[in-house]
Amino acid sequence: MDDMSWEKTDNKPVVVIGATNRPDSLDAALRRAGRFDHEIAMGVPDDEARAQILRVLSSKLRLQGDFDFVALAKATPGYVGADLSALTGAAGIIAVKRIFQQLSDGTLVLPDAVELKADFDMDASMAVDDQQSASAPPSSSLTTAAPFSNFTLSAHSPANSIVHFLRAHPDPLTETQLAPLCITYTDFTLALQHVQPSSKREGFATVPDVTWADIGALHATREELHMAIVQPIRRPELFSAVGIVAACGVLMWGPPGCGKTLLAKAVANESRANFISVKGPELLNKYVGESERAVRQVFSRARASSPCVVFFDELDALVPRRDDNMSESSARVVNTLLTELDGLDARKSVYVIAATNRPDMIDPAMCRPGRLDKLLYVDLPTADERAEIVRTMTKKVPLGDADRSVRGVQDGVEAMVRERCDGYSGADLAAIVREAGVAALRRTMGALDAMEAAEGVAAQTGAIRVGLEDFARALDKVQPSVSLAQRRKYLALRSKFAGLPVRGREEDDKRVAS
Repeated sequence: MDDMSWEKTDNKPVVVIGATNRPDSLDAALRRAGRFDHEIAMGVPDDEARAQILRVLSSKLRLQGDFDFVALAKATPGYVGADLSALTGAAGIIAVKRIFQQLSDGTLVLPDAVELKADFDMDASMAVDDQQSASAPPSSSLTTAAPFSNFTLSAHSPANSIVHFLRAHPDPLTETQLAPLCITYTDFTLALQHVQPSSKREGFATVPDVTWADIGALHATREELHMAIVQPIRRPELFSAVGIVAACGVLMWGPPGCGKTLLAKAVANESRANFISVKGPELLNKYVGESERAVRQVFSRARASSPCVVFFDELDALVPRRDDNMSESSARVVNTLLTELDGLDARKSVYVIAATNRPDMIDPAMCRPGRLDKLLYVDLPTADERAEIVRTMTKKVPLGDADRSVRGVQDGVEAMVRERCDGYSGADLAAIVREAGVAALRRTMGALDAMEAAEGVAAQTGAIRVGLEDFARALDKVQPSVSLAQRRKYLALRSKFAGLPVRGREEDDKRVAS
């Protein structure tokens, strides 16, 4: 490359262009001035760039009506150009299958189409004799059907609609007949289920399936998360209009079993953003520099699949408080995470949610504005919230009793958890519902030996009903997982860390005393 100067190439310019996915693996001598002078980083396209790429790829496609490329670009986070090209190809294949199916069903009729005289709804097979096909006069229809003369097709086979179309339209379609055939937005939506973007090929980013319908209560925390994460992802132009550009970080803390992880999954599902779940200790490595590299890799993948929600579970294991007794390797991990949250590299549309049971063990630098600037206290549910949680968990439970109706059992269970379940978390209430189901199985089907020896168990499952007595037995077995001393400790921590929901100190004292 040094010898390819203007004089040595007989005044003929020679330009060398190189491409790589791993620029850091190249020799440093290649990247000096005089060799590869200019370096252009081509990252993952954003929403506007993806919309422009989709317009270019779809310029030669027959699309239906006013196609919304902006909405399709927002539905494809993390897609690169090759992924979008594969998406358009998959949408075309889905459109072709849909058109053939509609022609076979009769829901789509082409202009000047020739109706078939044969009845293709019968189960008879289609077979053409070789002698009859040889003695028949040559025609375009027989010539088209000739490739299907050597095998038999059932009338219900998947390729039968294509055979119907070829026999009905032996000649190429005219422009008038091609006019109603086009690719719709629904075809692209279905193609999204088959095309996996490059950022998800390693199974690192997924959209969870937990919705708000699976979570009871926690309305105040839900509203805060909705304004902090969901709305900035869905409508970023509104927040940019008021000067809010940087992504927000949320730290949810509170007693164990109160639904912190479920809240993070529901937020990612509602915003339709990619979701990266990181268990705190899994990033730690005994080799020098590997833990910091794992932290950087998490955020680099999140930027590549933005908008993305990164959820750090058990954050206290990853970023403990820095002091003189802390090891050097752990301090480097904390410093790396702090610089990734608010350093020289922009976080773009990467939203961080963290959960912990010990906020006092986290380094104080994590909770300053610009990093995890919103602290949400997820408290134990109140009496009304416990009833709502049990109502949500018993949606798929067959309730009933000999003396009460389904509504009567439901009201009785809600009254029971209001009165007798003070201090129970959401996980404790889920354990009560599970134990009640087990008690109903034992009461209905007898002992385990009789259950295994019984015939027609599947037919008996319809007769199993979970009654109020089963919930009473389950309540005697399940005890609250958060003790009274732990509740006092969390209430003292809440006065130190400002969070939601906010209640008065007198109300806190009354709850602890009760």
